[in-house]
Amino acid sequence: MTDWLFSPAPTASLPIKGSTQRFPVRRILCVGQNYAAHAREMGHARAEPFFFSKPADALVVDGADPVYPTATANLHHEVELVCAIGEGSEIVGWAVGCDLTRRDLQAAAKEKGRPWDAAKGFDQSAPCGALTLGDLPDPAAPIALNLNGETRQSGRLDDMVWSPVEILAKARELWDVRAGDLIFTGTPEGVGPLVAGDRVEATIEGLEPLTFTVGAK
Repeated sequence: MTDWLFSPAPTASLPIKGSTQRFPVRRILCVGQNYAAHAREMGHARAEPFFFSKPADALVVDGADPVYPTATANLHHEVELVCAIGEGSEIVGWAVGCDLTRRDLQAAAKEKGRPWDAAKGFDQSAPCGALTLGDLPDPAAPIALNLNGETRQSGRLDDMVWSPVEILAKARELWDVRAGDLIFTGTPEGVGPLVAGDRVEATIEGLEPLTFTVGAK
């Protein structure tokens, strides 16, 4: 038995629809600018997507509410399809996720050519719904985010520049993708700010919805 200096943190995990089992999360990879309209609204031309990451403990699951983060005055929502990687390094399930972004910190990092870690990989920056195992119910399914009952983001999964299978192939060129990895696959246009008290409802037809309220600082 390993003699730890202190007890290791618990393993981050996602609930699985219709099961008492949970999906253990190893790491989170995210794809940027994978919807052409969102790339345009962020001031970029259509291009090959790139990756950034969030730590596994950035997950917010089981209906919990993320707290508005420190060090930002411009927190943004980004609804995303999430791929879950299982044994054999293949996609075994799907979920609805929300990539929370400190947009002001991201803009400052872009201007100075610095990494995005503080803008993207902060605590509680990855709310995620329950995992649905099996094939994606509909590759052309609608994806949407409602804020306080008003639609802010709306699109279809086949609006993606690169499909989930193509994204996985790209990821394998860069990492040893393994069971337990999650991949956030990008967001449609309409990203925008959140404030404490906002109620978010993120949906993809055929998957378990993700709902949360932004907590006070």
